[in-house]
Amino acid sequence: MSDSSATGSVGAVDEAITTLRAVRHFMPNPVPRVTIEEVINVARWTGSARNRQPWRFVAVTDPRMRAGLSRLGDYAMLLGRAPLVLVLLSEDNGFADTEFDLGRIAQSVCLAAQQRGLGSCVTTLHPDDNVRAAAEILDAPPGWLPRHAIALGYTDDDNQRSPTAIPVGRLPVEDLLTWVP
Repeated sequence: MSDSSATGSVGAVDEAITTLRAVRHFMPNPVPRVTIEEVINVARWTGSARNRQPWRFVAVTDPRMRAGLSRLGDYAMLLGRAPLVLVLLSEDNGFADTEFDLGRIAQSVCLAAQQRGLGSCVTTLHPDDNVRAAAEILDAPPGWLPRHAIALGYTDDDNQRSPTAIPVGRLPVEDLLTWVP
């Protein structure tokens, strides 16, 4: 088997990961419900520790609710500008790996959304008082914490400014990887 046939989809996966960008400016167009359901249908296959799947999702389109959520973290203001906010609820189960699992599902959501023409940006709702406030806004079920949210929508290509306070680019592999014999 040649290298290209053995890695047939590797190029597509590599491209999806390397082209994924945080989008902070969106067109006002609504995101169809069916599109979000497709995104969740794909993302739900993300692995989790002991297959606990310690996540649930709340899709928020109401402008007042999005505005309320946008005040619940240092970098949450973009939630008010997105036509749809997908709040990730994490199970309050005491396991140290739950937040790692939430990071995995967030990445899967963003990649699945990108494949459907949507831009996305993950944000954290914090501190704990803000998590409680978000739970109230969403009427989250007991035992589920809204610590993370993803702004979703069609990218406003005419309004994409790079933040200046954040370093650009990626560290090279040789700076990131250490081999131990």
